[in-house]
Amino acid sequence: MRIAVNTRLLLKGKLEGIGWFTYQTLERMVKNHPEHEFIFFFDRPYDPSFVFAKNVTPVVVPPPARHPVLFYLWFDWSVPFMLRKYKADIFLSTDGQSSINTKVPTCLVMHDIAFEHYPEHLIRMQRYYWRHFSPKFARKAKRIVTVTEFSKQDISQKYHIPVEKIDVVHNGVHDAYRPLTWEEREEAKNKYADGCEYFVFVGALHPRKNVVNLLKAFVAFKKHHRTNMKLVIVGRMAWNFEELEEMKEEMPFKKDVKWSGYMDVQELSKVVGGAYALAYPSLFEGFGIPIVEALQCGVPAIVSNTSSMPEVAGDAALLVDPKDVEDIANKMAIMYKDEALRARLAAAAPAQAAKFNWDVAAEKLWESVMKTIQ
Repeated sequence: MRIAVNTRLLLKGKLEGIGWFTYQTLERMVKNHPEHEFIFFFDRPYDPSFVFAKNVTPVVVPPPARHPVLFYLWFDWSVPFMLRKYKADIFLSTDGQSSINTKVPTCLVMHDIAFEHYPEHLIRMQRYYWRHFSPKFARKAKRIVTVTEFSKQDISQKYHIPVEKIDVVHNGVHDAYRPLTWEEREEAKNKYADGCEYFVFVGALHPRKNVVNLLKAFVAFKKHHRTNMKLVIVGRMAWNFEELEEMKEEMPFKKDVKWSGYMDVQELSKVVGGAYALAYPSLFEGFGIPIVEALQCGVPAIVSNTSSMPEVAGDAALLVDPKDVEDIANKMAIMYKDEALRARLAAAAPAQAAKFNWDVAAEKLWESVMKTIQ
């Protein structure tokens, strides 16, 4: 069987949420199923490390698709042509986009539909593209995969898709994430937070991540507590970050906020593992991989009480209203002052993290791919 796969988000040194899902599941799938041929569709020159096995045929499919107009050209013109050329039996697309101009059965991974809940966070053309085409993608797909029960119900209700057509395949966690020794934690604190304890946030910086409210809450926390606690922000500036840049320069206690750009997984695992707690008051998540990464390190979390985050965090986190700065600040104070509570949350973290495994995810995704041709 020939399985064509959209791999355009496999970018060396730039893997984020969807890219990691694609990498971790495909690496396992192609090795677990050598009897099948996988055709990887890249939209630009690819790194050879993404050709995981001999049964992978990498193909560069122009044009590079990083804009709604180019999305349309790539998915509805270039991809259908390549699907015919390579006589694909199935098309697997892991980034929420697909082709409505092909007869090849499609297994579509839709991680979330956050743009339906917060359309104001996208520029007009992106907003139009996602809200116009996503329902079409969902209806066209033979099978849909998503990453939490929350997202399954959300997609079903919003796009009127039968729940029987949607499978849940949880994200996993990279094995680089693990509890650090006391010496490793001290090293992380010295390297990233001037030797102090710190809250950590991880994620691409755009409005949905709600970092502005996190910074306001951190200021409120610092005003009410004499502490050297720092806040480490890890992630690239993505879009609509002007307010964040302004706060970065003008906020009180700005010297207690440490900013890092994108980090590779080996370094990021040390930053997360050395943290006092994860602070992740995102407005909306289809999953929220940084939550599980922190839990696998034995680091408790402060997460939003919205969307999928309570489902992912389980009993290892304090929940906050992401729109309530005072609530976020209060939960940071509780995490800081109540060592017994923090210890209970940390103790619950490993069991919760164990629910999310890439080996399981790869096998479940394969099952969904197989359902696509039934």
